[in-house]
This record gives sequence, C-alpha cells and structure tokens, in this order.
Amino acid sequence: MRFSFAMAFCLACCGNALAQTNDEPVVIVELGGAMGLNVKGPASSFGPDIAAEFTPIENWLEIEAGVTPFFTRNSTEWGTDLLFKKPWTLSKKAEFMAGLGPEWLHTKESGVTSNSCAFEAVLDFMFWPSTNRKFGWFVEPGYEYSFGRGHERSIGISAGLLIAFFPRDRH
Repeated sequence: MRFSFAMAFCLACCGNALAQTNDEPVVIVELGGAMGLNVKGPASSFGPDIAAEFTPIENWLEIEAGVTPFFTRNSTEWGTDLLFKKPWTLSKKAEFMAGLGPEWLHTKESGVTSNSCAFEAVLDFMFWPSTNRKFGWFVEPGYEYSFGRGHERSIGISAGLLIAFFPRDRH
C-alpha cells in the first residue's frame, strides 16, 4: 500500500517532465469501486478503488499504479498493481486501453495473513463528457491470476470517476 501511495505521489510531482504536450494531462486519478469474483467458487468481494496513471510515451504507453482493498465476510485482501497499457483514442470523448502487469496481494483471512504475487490483465474504457477532459468516468473489467497458494483466478470490474490534472501553463 505504501508503494502505491509513493508511486501516485511521484506521478503527480513529475509534472512537466512527463506531459507530452499542454493538451495532455500530467496525471489522471481514478476513484471508484470494484467488485471481484473467484472463478473457482461463488465467493465475491467488494471495495473502493484508487489509481493514478500517466503517459510516458504518447499513443503507445500509459502506466497505472493502483490500490484496491477487497472485503468479504471473513477476509480482507489488499491488491496493489502496476499496469502497462496501450492506449487507443476512439473519439474526442472516448478512449480504450488494454493493459497487463504485476500485482501484489496482501490477504488476511480468519486471522491468517499471507502475501503473494499475481498477474493482471485489464481492458480500460474512459469516457469524457466534455472535450476539455478534466472530469470523466471509467469502466475497467479485468482478470487476475495469483501465483500464491491455490493459484486463485478471478474476474472483476471497477468503475468510477476520472480526474485529470494538467500542467499549470495550459492554455
């Protein structure tokens, strides 16, 4: 969790060094909710979702760091991920991205704590109501494969608000 907050802070502070043009945001923050479903069983979990993403290579690469705590009746799982996404602009108001990356899972179930690594794949749909792209919303379905005990597989979806932060000298 500390890693994700440190990563988000670094992304927000890198400012003009990362922005390709003044028309592109320095960082986009995602705030929303998430739901996950274990593929092998009926267990589902819910929780808040926060992430920050930036574009180091315009039209080719977006990097997202995020944290999602999932809560069930008997357990809590904190997922911290780092995703590498390929963006496609569908229109002035819509974007699509496909991404892959590692995830660290910290789970506490029935008093037992465990840590494991996982692999995550996502499809990210971003919608901006206005062409200035300050606020929008996203829907991000995903798949996760854990390398920990039991090799759990899950599908999930997160959705919520997008907040774009632009360079100060934007016209």
